[in-house]
Amino acid sequence: MGDFNRRKFLKATTLLMAVPFAPNFFDVKKTKPLLAFSTLGCPDWNFHKITDFAVQHNYKGIELRGLLREMDFTKCPEFSPQNIAATLALMKDKNLAFADLGASTNLHIADSAERKKNLDEAKSFIDLAQKINCPHVRVFPNRLPKDQDKNATMDLITKGLLELGDYAKGSNVSVLMETHGDLVWSEDIEKIMQASFNAHTGLVWDITNMWSITKEPPVEVYQKIKKYIRHTHIKDLKMVNGKEDYALLGEGEVPIFTAIDALQKGGYKGYYSFEWEKLWHPEIAEPEIALPQYSKVMLEHFNK
Repeated sequence: MGDFNRRKFLKATTLLMAVPFAPNFFDVKKTKPLLAFSTLGCPDWNFHKITDFAVQHNYKGIELRGLLREMDFTKCPEFSPQNIAATLALMKDKNLAFADLGASTNLHIADSAERKKNLDEAKSFIDLAQKINCPHVRVFPNRLPKDQDKNATMDLITKGLLELGDYAKGSNVSVLMETHGDLVWSEDIEKIMQASFNAHTGLVWDITNMWSITKEPPVEVYQKIKKYIRHTHIKDLKMVNGKEDYALLGEGEVPIFTAIDALQKGGYKGYYSFEWEKLWHPEIAEPEIALPQYSKVMLEHFNK
């Protein structure tokens, strides 16, 4: 074999040997988002229907915010001492996980008795979350009452989050403050999180709660708060006659995909949790329509 032909042969052989190890750019799998939905969107479904529907529509997580309209999970039979093992077995069998427990706790309250009631509720949710391998408990900041000094209220919220984070020490649970109520401006959120962030505290970024009021660009917001984000709420809406009207994903006015892209590019590994507020807004589309549409649109977006 001549030198020229030999060189051609060796070059071709080397290329052929490399093929099995080289990425096939036509077959590279796109990133799959970790999808969850809040049970706020299906208030009249039992637990078996919720889990079956999740599997059928490519969800991996369930965010618990009420079961059959009961908001206190400690009263739900699925989590009673005699049934909790069966509930966990069902979740494992369906390859599902609990993404978050949504408490109704408000941290802004100054009245000592009412404040204790709220914090005690969150603590009971932390206890339950640990038992069911749920990593997060969501709490609300929530208001900035006009008859309370703003800085004093911000301090109450900060102290409440720190107290709950301290209670969660020794567990695998983090307590997450949602961007909600009057606490939707990035400057206020950043101030509270800088004072309260630790291994057992963090943030639920509800993009729409913020944008619908502040109109702050999601990418700018993300850059300020990204290190605190452990969970997200995803939804869309449009304004109709000056009022918020919830819309199916991608059919509203919220720059939601800009926020989703910022999360993805920033390395966010948590759930993109669909919060369809059917319990509070019975007039919006049924869960049989909204939940499949969300997973379909999200998967299509991530596959682009």
